[in-house]
This record gives sequence, structure tokens and C-alpha cells, in this order.
Amino acid sequence: MKLLIIYGPPAAGKLTVANEVAARTGFKVFHNHLSIDCVQPVFEFGTPPFGRLVERIRMETIAEAAREGVDLIHTFVYAHGLDDDHFRRIIASAEDNGGEAFLALLRCRIEEGRRRVSAESRVRMRKVKTPEMLESLHEKYEMHEPLPGRETLIIDNSDLTPSQAAEQIIDHFRLQQPSQSDLKNK
Repeated sequence: MKLLIIYGPPAAGKLTVANEVAARTGFKVFHNHLSIDCVQPVFEFGTPPFGRLVERIRMETIAEAAREGVDLIHTFVYAHGLDDDHFRRIIASAEDNGGEAFLALLRCRIEEGRRRVSAESRVRMRKVKTPEMLESLHEKYEMHEPLPGRETLIIDNSDLTPSQAAEQIIDHFRLQQPSQSDLKNK
């Protein structure tokens, strides 16, 4: 099992690029809002039970995918320093169960993030949706630095299409691209 973790600040294009990688490789996409949206109707965002359940869902899903040999892409916003332990537990969920983890940090210029943040696809998913919210997060957290101690492919996709960023990730990590017959059999 291969776990590709695409992380970075809001509006960097993580989910869009993840979907591009998935379309070319057959990986499944397990983006961060799947776990958030599952828990938020029951527990308020940021509360201790919310955090515990979101983490449990993420860790168990990734661990089970590793045990079953399901290649997976996970996306999330990473705050350098604050999220280091959580990030390492995500990686361990794969590696402790026979998987490999690959890390890609997407980032873009703040003005490009401000332009992207109000996209309709973001609003539907209840993501950060205003330039003011985005700027506030950039002031509060360091989201452009890689996880310390792990090899990370860093891509500034300010001027790249999602397809170009996906190709860089696929080429760098040598992610297997299934043949057309493999895709038809899935």
C-alpha cells in the first residue's frame, strides 16, 4: 500500500491535485473533510471529542487501507509545529501496517490563494471561503513548511495547472499508472 499525503495551506489545491493524481493512478482519495463532515453534526469543530473522533476515523481508515493493500491519497491542512504529532501518527497508521508514506507539500502565493478561496467547489465543502479567513490563518499558523525529518516534495503550484502538479507528484514518487485494462476492471 502506498499512502500519498498532500498537505499545505487552505486554497493550495490539495483536493484538486489529489483527484488528478487519483485519476491517473487508481489511488483512492480520503480527503480531510470526509472525517470532519462525519463528526461535525454531532460535535462542534475544535472540541476535544471532535478532535478525538476525527483522528480515530483518519487513523483507522488509513491503517485498514494499508492492511488491505489499498493505495490512498490523504489531504489536510498542516500547521507546522502544532500538527507534527498528528501528522506522524497518520504516517505511522500506514507504515505500522505494511504501507509506505509519500509526502507532497503544495503551496501557492498568498494572492493566488485569495483568488482561489472563494471558488464554488470550496463553498460546497464548507472550507475556508473568504480572503479574510485565509489571511487570518496565515497570520496565526505556519503552513508553508514541511514536516521536519521526512522527505517532502515541495510544489509551488501558483502558476501550474492541477494536471501539471499531479504529474510532478507521480513522476517524483514513481507512482504506478494503471493500464487502461486495469482501470476497466476496477
